[in-house]
Amino acid sequence: MTAGRPAAGAGTDGAAPQPADGGADFARVGIVGCGLMGSGIAEVCAKAGLDVRVAVTGDASARRGRERIAASLDRALGKGRITEAERERVLGRITLTTAPEDLADRQLVIEAVREDEATKAELFTLLDKVVADPDAVLASNTSSLSVMRLARATNRPGKVLGTHFFSPVPVLPLVEITGSLLTEPAVTDRVTAFVTETLGKQVVHAPDRAGFVVNALLVPYIVSAVRMAESGFAEPEVIDRGMRAGCAHPMGPLELADMIGLDVVLSVAEALHAEFREPHLAPPPLLRRMVEGNLLGRKTGRGFYPYG
Repeated sequence: MTAGRPAAGAGTDGAAPQPADGGADFARVGIVGCGLMGSGIAEVCAKAGLDVRVAVTGDASARRGRERIAASLDRALGKGRITEAERERVLGRITLTTAPEDLADRQLVIEAVREDEATKAELFTLLDKVVADPDAVLASNTSSLSVMRLARATNRPGKVLGTHFFSPVPVLPLVEITGSLLTEPAVTDRVTAFVTETLGKQVVHAPDRAGFVVNALLVPYIVSAVRMAESGFAEPEVIDRGMRAGCAHPMGPLELADMIGLDVVLSVAEALHAEFREPHLAPPPLLRRMVEGNLLGRKTGRGFYPYG
């Protein structure tokens, strides 16, 4: 992987990567953002044999993104899931760039920037201008925001939809696909086939409502756990142990919140409350204060629990 202007499609041996069967429709994929989600999406696309180009905001972001992808592949290598040769081939299919116009030739662009509607809408307006092919699809990895409002930021709303991957992307099999009322059915069908046949993921189709399917169920549960801890009804350790041992959940709700990121939980809770206006969906003050204090969970070293 290289930062800056990439040679389109160049692999480690200088040859263009060959897409996996079923991937010809979206052989050239663009991704915006290379944080936890963007890097994971880039990795699974490259593993499928696709030409992947990732746009980031600067050289430091490119360096961190490159290191994040390499570390994920190293973990897979250490567990025997890939070979050293496969690792190098995957890395060779991914380029990073700081120039958004380098996404001009992409057939599918997936944004994976922070969960803020204004930021995402501005990005979609830019992508609409940059991506040259009028049949190219613009997708959002949003976990809660209106796909319709993002689509309306472009001049191609029929080619916009949501593709919500779950973290860690290389491990979890699910992708929620959400079309707005303006999304062309053929676009939804194309992306569904790409996600299932090329990436090997499972798909659920969700309505364009805040939280879609999974987070509309999950985040109110987490918010209830935060409210229980805030009230002093039970300590975080008790809440989490109760749900693990009593309900066979692999993680308790507050452990899960720390893994997701409390800023993401807050953003989804705010979107749910704004959409449905149900009092139980309102984010508790404790959740807001923790986000204001940058106590976001694992990614900052402290949330409901400390992390080394």
